[in-house]
Amino acid sequence: VQLVESGGGMVQPGESLRLSCAASGFTFSRSDMSWVRQAPGKGPEWVSAINTGGGSTYYADSVKGRFTISRDNAKNTLYLQMNSLKPEDTALYYCARLTPRSSDYDNVDEYDYWGQGTQVTVSS
Repeated sequence: VQLVESGGGMVQPGESLRLSCAASGFTFSRSDMSWVRQAPGKGPEWVSAINTGGGSTYYADSVKGRFTISRDNAKNTLYLQMNSLKPEDTALYYCARLTPRSSDYDNVDEYDYWGQGTQVTVSS
C-alpha cells in the first residue's frame, strides 16, 4: 500500500496550492478518503473527506469555502485545491484512507492507510 502526496510548498497569504495524492496497493475507487493536517506542536486535524464516487464531500469549518476535495478514480488520485491560504493553514498535509465500514470521517483514529505528508507553509 502506498499513498504519495505532492504539491506542497511555500506561498504567501491569499495564494493557492493544489495537493495530489497518488494511491496504489488497494482498491482506491472503493475507499473513502480524507486529507488530514498537522501543524508544528499540535495534534492531527481532519480537513476534508470524500466518498468513493466523489459525490459527497465534507469539510472542517476552518477550511469550508476555501478548500475543495476531489478525486479521479481512473487515475487513483486524490486532490485538494486550497485557495485563499492563511498562515494558520501551515502544516504537514496527509492523505489517508478511512477504515472500511467506518463512517466516522472526522475522527483521525479511523484511518488505516496514511501517506508521508507534504509540507504547506503560508507566510509573508
